[in-house]
Amino acid sequence: MTGVGPVVVVGGINADLKARTSAPLVPGTSNPGTATLTPGGVGRNVAENLTRLGTPAALVGVVGEDTMGTLVLEATAAAGVDVAAVRRRPGPTGSYTALLDHRGELVAGVADMSATDDLAPGDVPPALVASAALLVLDGNLRVDTFAEARELARAAGVPVVVDPVSVPKATRLAPELRDLRCVTPNAEELVALGGAAVLHAQGCALVWERLGAAGSRLHVAGSPPVEVAVGVLAAEVVDVTGAGDAMLAAWCHAVLGGAGDAEAAAYAQEAAALTVASPLTVRPDLREMLAR
Repeated sequence: MTGVGPVVVVGGINADLKARTSAPLVPGTSNPGTATLTPGGVGRNVAENLTRLGTPAALVGVVGEDTMGTLVLEATAAAGVDVAAVRRRPGPTGSYTALLDHRGELVAGVADMSATDDLAPGDVPPALVASAALLVLDGNLRVDTFAEARELARAAGVPVVVDPVSVPKATRLAPELRDLRCVTPNAEELVALGGAAVLHAQGCALVWERLGAAGSRLHVAGSPPVEVAVGVLAAEVVDVTGAGDAMLAAWCHAVLGGAGDAEAAAYAQEAAALTVASPLTVRPDLREMLAR
């Protein structure tokens, strides 16, 4: 039986440094622009978006025993996320540094996920997973930690949703992507995972392929399998950071509220459009904006 507790999110918790040029980027030299430092990490962002939308979320991860870790945890808790299962370690909190051009598009990013690498099997509370309405795992996790969390959910009958995060991380997790409610690769990650048919054969009920400005495509397992295109909403791009995290959270929120997969994906595309139109990685007003 699926639990009636929060959505449990296991994954990355970072401090995000975003630098954006104020004019077209000139490589190899200093560019004028602006910089902001905010809480981040795929798992953390998904959890905060869920609480902003009205779905309780509990976060499992690791931060450092540094000032940045304290600030990130305090901000996440203040947003309504249950952070009781977040472990602190000696050393720095993970970080993600993004270079954005003057249009808000990502030019390059550097992720220091050493803190998340410290999240080991045994750090994911079995009772918390067993009580969950849904388990969300991000691809930043170690393979052994990912596999254990997935098995805890399977044993408890809790549906699992996975964001592969990147091609290299998708590739190393590919053998463990089994018996999932949903996996959310982009086109390149889907190739690395062997395609929708392979994932369906591994027990993934829904492959939600992200296509960026072209929207997304649902690959639904069945005989025969079904594909459903989901259009993207037009939006002025201010900052693309966090759009995928908002999409995933909004989909989970809508599905738990009784929406079908395609209806939930359309709602999620709207959440992504609202997020890229904001300078914030997580919009505090996301629920209100989606209700308009």
